Amino acid sequence: MSPALDRRRLLGQAWALALTPAYGAALAQAGARFPVRPIALWLPWPAGGATDLTFRILCEVASRQLKQKIIVENRGGAGGTLVMPLLQQATPDGYTLAQIPQTVLRAPWTRKVLWDPIRDTTPIIQISGVTFGVVVPAASALRSLDDLFAYAKARPGELTIATNGVGTTPHVVMDDLFGRRGLSYNHVPYKGTAEQMIAVTSGQVMVGVNSNGFAPFVDSGRLRLLVTFGEQRTKRWASVPTLLELGHGIVATSPYGIAGPAGLPAAVVQILHDAFKAAMFDPAHVNELAVFDQELAYLGPQDYARSLRAAFETERKVVERLGLAQHAE
Repeated sequence: MSPALDRRRLLGQAWALALTPAYGAALAQAGARFPVRPIALWLPWPAGGATDLTFRILCEVASRQLKQKIIVENRGGAGGTLVMPLLQQATPDGYTLAQIPQTVLRAPWTRKVLWDPIRDTTPIIQISGVTFGVVVPAASALRSLDDLFAYAKARPGELTIATNGVGTTPHVVMDDLFGRRGLSYNHVPYKGTAEQMIAVTSGQVMVGVNSNGFAPFVDSGRLRLLVTFGEQRTKRWASVPTLLELGHGIVATSPYGIAGPAGLPAAVVQILHDAFKAAMFDPAHVNELAVFDQELAYLGPQDYARSLRAAFETERKVVERLGLAQHAE
């Protein structure tokens, strides 16, 4: 038998085992003892950004609930989608988890991927959303969104705008805003917020668009916040307008949560949900979210699953409307 045929035979046997009642019973029994060793929670962003900082506190508190350590692992790049192959290939035993950002719901509609954010995950809990905004250096002559449009029109090809990656919400929103006006800009993608904000502050790029990680730079006066993407103005920066009130018809908060691989036993899901729910409402986590102008947006497993399915379909419509699909044949 050829090596390729042998591999296919072994894979088929593995799938057959996974479908047997005995295998399901073994997973259920494991759930009754769960967890018995540390859990890895993967973040699709580099260390040091708002998501990383808030998740480390969340996991520290949840670890106490579970009486097992939750180890935060970072895998930044590809617009926040690198956790999906990890979940797709992980054993559904609860020891491999990941943050699920909005970008994993968008990527399958914009390019060819080998995973599916609905088929390949078990939703556990939704935690929060983010405040997106457009920032410029404090000394910049650009003082409004209209100033950006005017600059791009007067000096084609010179405006540089940094986001947290290709296909992320900031990138999609800016493409939409500039595309409607027949304008262009030079897109500079970064893997993480901290690196990007330093680049904007130092003048390496003219404009930055990202989520809450800009907060310390804005509060310290190093960056100026021009506009936010929420439905209403933030309490923290109440003088800064939203895209919606400026007439652009865009609201983007990118809710996120935690999921495991497909096939996670219900008993394990419940244990993880209960631990993370207690942790997310803990004052230490709530206070850290407030540092980045975030609020809790709790959803349990079933509601979170429904929300993800709805958002996945919404992303398909947005990608079609903006003509962003680039599927390889």
